[in-house]
Amino acid sequence: MNSSYGASSFQLKSDCVELSVTQTAGMLAPVLFRSGGSEFSPYALAPWRPDDLDCSLPDLLRYLRGDFFCLPFGPQDNGEPHGDTANAEWSLVKQGEDFLHLAIEPGDVGGRVEKILRLKPGHAATYCEHRISGVEGHYSYGSHPILDFSNLAEGQGRVTTSPFRWGSVNPGLFSDPANDEYQALVPGAKFTSLRKVPLATEPPSSPDQVSAAGTTDLTRYPTREGFEDLIMLVNEAASEEQPFAWTAAVLDGCLWFSLKNPADFPSTLFWISNGGRRGAPWNGRHLGRLGLEEVCSHFADNVTSSREDKLSRDNIPTTRSFSKDEVVSLRIVQAVTSIPSDFGAVSSLVPSGPEGVIITSDTGTTVKAAVDWNFVV
Repeated sequence: MNSSYGASSFQLKSDCVELSVTQTAGMLAPVLFRSGGSEFSPYALAPWRPDDLDCSLPDLLRYLRGDFFCLPFGPQDNGEPHGDTANAEWSLVKQGEDFLHLAIEPGDVGGRVEKILRLKPGHAATYCEHRISGVEGHYSYGSHPILDFSNLAEGQGRVTTSPFRWGSVNPGLFSDPANDEYQALVPGAKFTSLRKVPLATEPPSSPDQVSAAGTTDLTRYPTREGFEDLIMLVNEAASEEQPFAWTAAVLDGCLWFSLKNPADFPSTLFWISNGGRRGAPWNGRHLGRLGLEEVCSHFADNVTSSREDKLSRDNIPTTRSFSKDEVVSLRIVQAVTSIPSDFGAVSSLVPSGPEGVIITSDTGTTVKAAVDWNFVV
């Protein structure tokens, strides 16, 4: 174990990936991907290190970086936000040349959660499985990757997803001016295209404010500096032609993408964090970050709220039933491939053989990436 960005971390490497996972909170970052003769580090690191912040703050905030697993997702009535899995200590079970196996016995939800990260030669990808056992009850959960767009020009990054059947801005007030937080989107606004999401006439101070002043394009980032917003999409079900759902982000010469089974992670959250939180520890300096989070949750609500099944009329699950006698495996692939500078935004991402995908952009450019998509099917 070594120190990485101020945190004791486990390491794993292959010819195409070098990664660190913090012992506290189990956060994946930094991660270095190699593709097309170039190196890319797409995951965000907070503009502070753990020792920079007051120890009374949740470790989730002190160690904030990269990707982490949340069980439950969001706040709790009792316990740290996003659960012990995103705050407490993980222990090493076993490590091999191409895998890292960690575990935690969370005090809040009980049971045991295992984090198994695998790498494959020639694949600029991480294969992450969270194996949950001994947990009883209905819980929200999610994978919480945060990407760094802060070094890009305004709107240079491009963000798209596989087809979705439902989209909404957070229905409550995600950023409250009373807490020196500000959002740009209309609370609860529904949309069918990421390119046309309703903008508020002014930063909302009440969740009942619904007046709009045109729309904004959420496929381009960074934009709307000084604001913090949250949206949720519900992905179309998998099919024979499209056996997984995907989320993709085009950065500088780099395409990051994630693959999932939408039956396990029915929704995608965009946490659009561009300096909209002015209070400590944010102080307006968490700029150009974007969480592209794969979840089973009601937005980023308290787990009690997710249990109310508010979206049942739309057939959208917001929790999953866990049984102490059941072992649940939740899998995500996150990968990178190099792309030409004029690539554009991803419009499709489909299988190409058992260990490859073909990615097509809105400009008609195609690239092929080595990835075992069957891992999530």
